[in-house]
Amino acid sequence: MAATEQRLFKPGDGAAPPELAGRGGQQAVLSRCLADLVGGSAPPHNVVLVGPRGNGKTVLLNWLKAACVDAGSVEALSLTPRDIPAPPALRDALLPPRGLAKLLPRKVGIASVGSAEWTPAKNGWRNLAEELAARCRRKPLVVLLDEAHTLARDVGSVLLNASQQVRAEAPFLLVLAGTPGLPAHLNALDTSFWGRLGEGLLGVGRLNNAAAHAALAKPLKRHGVEIDTDALDAVVEESQHYPYFIQLWGDALWQWHLANPGASVATAATAAVRDSVAASVADYYQGRYQELAADGLLSAAAAVAPLFQGGMEVTATNQEIDHALLAAGIDDEAGRFAACEGLNRLSYMWCPPGQLPPVVWSAGIPSLTTYVLNHAPESARQGAAGRVSAGE
Repeated sequence: MAATEQRLFKPGDGAAPPELAGRGGQQAVLSRCLADLVGGSAPPHNVVLVGPRGNGKTVLLNWLKAACVDAGSVEALSLTPRDIPAPPALRDALLPPRGLAKLLPRKVGIASVGSAEWTPAKNGWRNLAEELAARCRRKPLVVLLDEAHTLARDVGSVLLNASQQVRAEAPFLLVLAGTPGLPAHLNALDTSFWGRLGEGLLGVGRLNNAAAHAALAKPLKRHGVEIDTDALDAVVEESQHYPYFIQLWGDALWQWHLANPGASVATAATAAVRDSVAASVADYYQGRYQELAADGLLSAAAAVAPLFQGGMEVTATNQEIDHALLAAGIDDEAGRFAACEGLNRLSYMWCPPGQLPPVVWSAGIPSLTTYVLNHAPESARQGAAGRVSAGE
């Protein structure tokens, strides 16, 4: 059996899922941007993908990169903040010496414009923008930056400013992807960049019900595996429409099928693989729990957790979140704001970008809030239980 058949679903590695379901809106925006570049012009905006971890932002970046390769006339450069820890590294990544040599007069040596000569204090972002625009006039370029919420501030400031100038002069697109803390991070770098995104600001959250079903059932069906309707409904509900968990379930069911060829994938089969999925989910939650603890956010997480009990569609307003944090003893407004931002940054809570007041939050993953309630320190659990009993 081919290796691809042995591993049909690939949870957790950013690889394209066997069925990229529920992302048609984001793909449409990215496709329009690519069409502009193929036509020789810059899109009217850059693109920011923002959402909790495990929802497929990296998958969308990889999908766009593959689309650039298929187009043939557009280059795509994938980066992470680790690749560009300082402004000179950013310049080297965007303008590698070999490529830069083609843009320069023969009498000018690479050393005269190399990274040793380029610093923000000396030449600023305009020097980078001019050279990058020259590269993009030769061939349109897309820069795909994952984990952008960890971008160094000095690097980010240069990149955002340069991207605005380059798009005004040449076919160039910057695509940033990051967790819900990305908007605050970008605002600190360049508010005007954030405000000019328009339809380029794309939220990437949990799938709707139909997309969650399709993401699991369609790949199995293409490989001759039918899954019982009741079993499929149960798996989708347990996945909470969270793409990473859907891939975990898909991989477990596929491996069960390989071990039981010809057997029906029904409720009994899902029960047989539930323990293996549950173990992976528990490991995932333990990691998230430790992150909350490391950032001093366990009490805040336990305080707001009762607001999200009762199903995947449960939401809470800013006022409800603030009231829960106040009841947990976070008395100052600045502290409650910081707690809310921290829970958002760690994807414990999720607020789709572009909302107008009143802002409505949902749980990043509903069952994570239950996990926190069950494992948080006793003092935090007692405070949360008191708020539930009081009907707050």
